Amino acid sequence: MRIGLDIDNVIANFDDTLTKEYLKHDKELRNNGIIDKNAVYINKGMFDWTEEENKEFYYSNIERIARSLKPIKETVYYIKKLKQEGNEIYIISGRENGEYTNAFQMSKEWLDKYEIPYDKIILTDTHDQQQKTQECIKNNIDIMIDDSIPKCQDLEKNGITTYMMNTRFNQNVEFKNRVSKWKEIYYKISNQEKNKKKEKVNVILDTDIYNECDDQFALAYLIKTQDRFNLEAITVAPFHHNNSISIPEGTEESYQEVLKICKWLEFDAKGKVFKGATDFIEEGYEETNEAVEKIIEIAHKNSKTYILSIGAITNIGLAIKKDPSIIPKIEIIWLGGNSFLNENNVETNFKDVQAVRIVFESKVKLTVIPTKNVSSNLITSIYEIEHYLKGKSELCDYLCKRFRNDGFNGIQERRVIWDISVVAYMIDKRWFETREISCPEIKEDTSYETTQNNHKITIVDYLDVDKIYADLFEKLGN
Repeated sequence: MRIGLDIDNVIANFDDTLTKEYLKHDKELRNNGIIDKNAVYINKGMFDWTEEENKEFYYSNIERIARSLKPIKETVYYIKKLKQEGNEIYIISGRENGEYTNAFQMSKEWLDKYEIPYDKIILTDTHDQQQKTQECIKNNIDIMIDDSIPKCQDLEKNGITTYMMNTRFNQNVEFKNRVSKWKEIYYKISNQEKNKKKEKVNVILDTDIYNECDDQFALAYLIKTQDRFNLEAITVAPFHHNNSISIPEGTEESYQEVLKICKWLEFDAKGKVFKGATDFIEEGYEETNEAVEKIIEIAHKNSKTYILSIGAITNIGLAIKKDPSIIPKIEIIWLGGNSFLNENNVETNFKDVQAVRIVFESKVKLTVIPTKNVSSNLITSIYEIEHYLKGKSELCDYLCKRFRNDGFNGIQERRVIWDISVVAYMIDKRWFETREISCPEIKEDTSYETTQNNHKITIVDYLDVDKIYADLFEKLGN
């Protein structure tokens, strides 16, 4: 898991230290002590100082005080324990606020001084209540620990599990996940991780599996990760190869291909494989089909269903168009289009442009993994494939054979196994770098037009090829 930690009042004893410093200086001023124990902030009403006295003392001493902070009791021990257990620690602190000479260097030196392990330091502007949330989304943070009321509320609102560290200054609101000690934090995180591993995610795979060779790898990869996924259905997406195979022919070939792979993996496909559209919405196709009906049925059955789309997004577009009430109950991860570094989106999975428009405009929760410049990095060779898979099983030998010659593009020694990216994203988002963007418009030439105020979608910018392939080969070769 990726765990985000604020510094002040989460790792470091900021409020206690600041109060002591104020009391010490108060004796030099009027020695009236604390006049309001319930003040919202130490430097705003707790003492009878003037605004000028407050500013003068605070800004003249805050960097010295920050450098003198000590870790909260047991902090270092439990952070090290979480790190040793395989979690990633992200320090996400609102110290980039103009109060420090070099906030990043100061924070790094303090963390290193107390041997607090971390993978990355991210500093945000404490006055921007959404910036910390944006960084958590961008870096795929699973759990964030903070003490600020508005920041914790914004994090929770955006679906990030958040623990609020108790302080005297955040007691005036109710918050479901409050913590007081680091031992408590550790066990809450550990239990959440255990529960997360036990709970299976409901998924539908929408695939044009006979199109090349990559879908076969993706389906096998998904089935070999059944400890994480409840594979509700496999729906067949449309494709065709000019002058060699029509969409209806491709649909039948894909259907049989799914059954063959499921049989090799001893996965019971009865009542789980459904033929989809036999043409594109772009070409005027509006018929319902068993794949569309099944997507709608499963979406309504579950509180949340992830649709992994590794072909033309036609079936999903048809399902949304027929029954928009499924939108809040599904999340789509789609391999399609190209990155913004490209001039257009001319590629197989973007062929049904109208279906893409329907999905984009629906405001459904959507993650897009571009083909060129992102999943195109998943290139490998027949030599590597055979090294890890040949002779391991009948399925593995078939995958090697299909990789060498997919039946449409001739014999090749090197290929991109594009479609495993979507399955890998669901397995471990830490292998990916993402960002939230305003949903782009699709122009007539299929290129994206950036926007500023549309609903948000997630776009993948980078994937860790080595980690994805290591996991794929381990699972398929086992």
